[in-house]
Amino acid sequence: MLKKPQPNTPAQPSPLQAAPKGGGSKGWLGLLTLLLALAAGYMLWQNLSAPKGPTIQTVSREGVVSRIQKLNCLETVAFNVDTVITSQREGTWQRLWQDEQKGLFIARGRVVAGVDLSKLGNEMVQVTEPTAEQIEKVQQEAEKAGLNPDAPLTIMPNIMVTLPPSEIFSVYLDDIEVYDWQAGLFGMLEADPKILKEAQISAKKEVLERACQDEVMIQAEKNAKEQVEQLFALTGATVSVTTQGAGACQVMP
Repeated sequence: MLKKPQPNTPAQPSPLQAAPKGGGSKGWLGLLTLLLALAAGYMLWQNLSAPKGPTIQTVSREGVVSRIQKLNCLETVAFNVDTVITSQREGTWQRLWQDEQKGLFIARGRVVAGVDLSKLGNEMVQVTEPTAEQIEKVQQEAEKAGLNPDAPLTIMPNIMVTLPPSEIFSVYLDDIEVYDWQAGLFGMLEADPKILKEAQISAKKEVLERACQDEVMIQAEKNAKEQVEQLFALTGATVSVTTQGAGACQVMP
């Protein structure tokens, strides 16, 4: 006997069947929203807790002294001199003064002067906080530049430096040429090396005297002041440099 066909009915979903795939993307979207909210809250808190008004950069006197002393002997001027030197040896009566020798030399020398910064002591450097006028000036400049008025401003302190006196570091003879040499009536005597040595000593003295006459010490003092000011120019600090004057125009022992 044939069975009567049953009408087709839709299958009922099983309670263990997985949920549609669209629910996972909603979970990630919610997590991303939460993270963005936390980041925005942190940035807002950081902005509110940021210090208002200018802050002063901390600079110690010992740090300034150490930085300057690293320059050691600051050579600020090199003075070149060309001079003519005469050196001679007197003749003796035993040889009827025919053993007289005379030399004419052209010397090229150089004098190097500057300031010995290793002599800079702590008492020669003063560091003070900026004045109210300086702080107000920085704030006005920030406003003119269109900066955020709530943004912190860093202001460097005032630095006062007193440099040691300028001094001569060295006197060189770059070259010495014999222009003329007279040795006896007929030039038959051997050249006396003592004459050349005396000429070198006299040439160094002459080079130093010429440099002193042209105020090499004052120039060395002026250049040292400018170079130390430029050393701190990039830091933004207000630096006032004074000197103890020009030292003696002589070679230090």
